[in-house]
Amino acid sequence: MAENPLPQETYLRRSSERKRDVRGPYFRDQTAIIHSNPFRRLKHKTQVFFSPQNDHVCTRIEHVLHVATIAATICKGLNSSGWNLDVELAYAIGMGHDLGHGPFGHVGEQALNDKLIGKRTFVHEVHSYRVVEHLAHRGNGLNLTYAVKDGILCHNGERFENNLKPVATENDLEKIRDRRCLPSSYEGCIVRFSDKIAYLGRDIEDALRAGLIERGDIPAEIAKGLGNTNAEIIESGVVDMIENTKDGDAVRFSDETIGLMQALKRFNYKRIYFHDRMLATGKACHRIIDVLFDHLMELYTRCGRDFPRYREGALRLDHSFGAYVEDMGAFYEKEDAPPETVVTDFLAGMTDIYAVESMKQLSLPSPIDFS
Repeated sequence: MAENPLPQETYLRRSSERKRDVRGPYFRDQTAIIHSNPFRRLKHKTQVFFSPQNDHVCTRIEHVLHVATIAATICKGLNSSGWNLDVELAYAIGMGHDLGHGPFGHVGEQALNDKLIGKRTFVHEVHSYRVVEHLAHRGNGLNLTYAVKDGILCHNGERFENNLKPVATENDLEKIRDRRCLPSSYEGCIVRFSDKIAYLGRDIEDALRAGLIERGDIPAEIAKGLGNTNAEIIESGVVDMIENTKDGDAVRFSDETIGLMQALKRFNYKRIYFHDRMLATGKACHRIIDVLFDHLMELYTRCGRDFPRYREGALRLDHSFGAYVEDMGAFYEKEDAPPETVVTDFLAGMTDIYAVESMKQLSLPSPIDFS
């Protein structure tokens, strides 16, 4: 049975001391995440398909719930084989891991990156940490445990390695700026794998509903080895991971399963993510981020932290941004944040729907009021 490498008090440490209560530390973190505004906004943020007009298409909030439940299931399975994993910790990491995603999913992430070239990068894992540690609750953060924050920051769902062990030394979370970090707990490693299990099969189901692919398009080798439905793919991944991890000291899939999952990822990229219709939608979403970023940069450069000046404009977007600047003024002053940081934080907090509505305000004339 493998053990987490750091002292228990390190995993439980918070930025501000908090008296423990009946919930326990990691369940308390779950409730803090659930009651936060960034979590609520996930229901209107893209997973893969932008602002779907269908209640049965996956949004970001459903995805984080999938990741949390898959990670908890793997922990329970390993615990039944003699491990001592904290199910509530894994669930909390899963719930919070994508709180830093902007509107329009990875397209929005790339658009923000393009606007920040030469200044900084926008990495949703890093921004998720920034949200929970600094931005939520008007610049006060959620005061989560180190273990949860570490798992959120190091979840990297895009890299398909097949042998993960927690790092032996404590991560300096404030200094991490890219995806080249590994979790310091086994629960964090499990969430990192659970992210992949969660999105590969779910994206297939949404692509089928959208008419981008047909069930028979899934390569026979993948269908036979993993399944051709979301439920089958999740079950295959979870069972394989438990069986191939339980007697070792690293979280892993079998070589056969990781090969099939990599093949499924390639299929999804070719037939779903790079589909002509998805690329056309992505181009439009990229344009929205471009326009909103430039508008807010000009606005902030002109008005700064003088909230009344934002009220002089006719756009609701301007008023909302001004209110945000006022609420977060003390935090940004303490941080000495440049304009692009303020604008990026505000844009990243937008839902798809709010970003589109804001674009309409910039593109269409205000209606004449006849009252």
